[in-house]
Amino acid sequence: MSPAAVAAGALRRGTREDAAAIHALITRYQAAGRLLPRVESEIARHAGRFRIAADGGVVLGCAELAPLSSELAEIRSLVVDESVRRLGLGRRLVQTLAEDAVREGFTSICAFTHDPSFFVRLGYSIVPHAWLPAKIAADCAGCPLFRQCGQTAVELRLDARGRRGLAA
Repeated sequence: MSPAAVAAGALRRGTREDAAAIHALITRYQAAGRLLPRVESEIARHAGRFRIAADGGVVLGCAELAPLSSELAEIRSLVVDESVRRLGLGRRLVQTLAEDAVREGFTSICAFTHDPSFFVRLGYSIVPHAWLPAKIAADCAGCPLFRQCGQTAVELRLDARGRRGLAA
């Protein structure tokens, strides 16, 4: 399958069987300092929260929708392999997770990112970290980089369709 066909193809939910491939993709791009490390067993435990694009057994793009509270979920581990970048796959992953979030009853989604412009183009707003206390309590407070991570917090309030502000 060509990279363009993979990028344009259907996204699917991750499975436990995808955990090693998801972990491998995240680990490859973690070295650049853009992603937090993930443990394969944790990915396997939460595999159903991932949306992935795959070519055979090779995962070329993934993102996870992780609940932080009853109202707020976070987009985590958004990764697109270099071979399929600039084809809209990252945008499709984020939009699909926003739709999932609405179906699951969340009213807001957030991400902590080194590239806020990507999310801003999709309708997200840059917000102070303090506006997302559920994220701070769940992940940030115990992190050795707390208050100095260099990531920007972004948030999107969802309407009933899950598309408010999401660029087409």
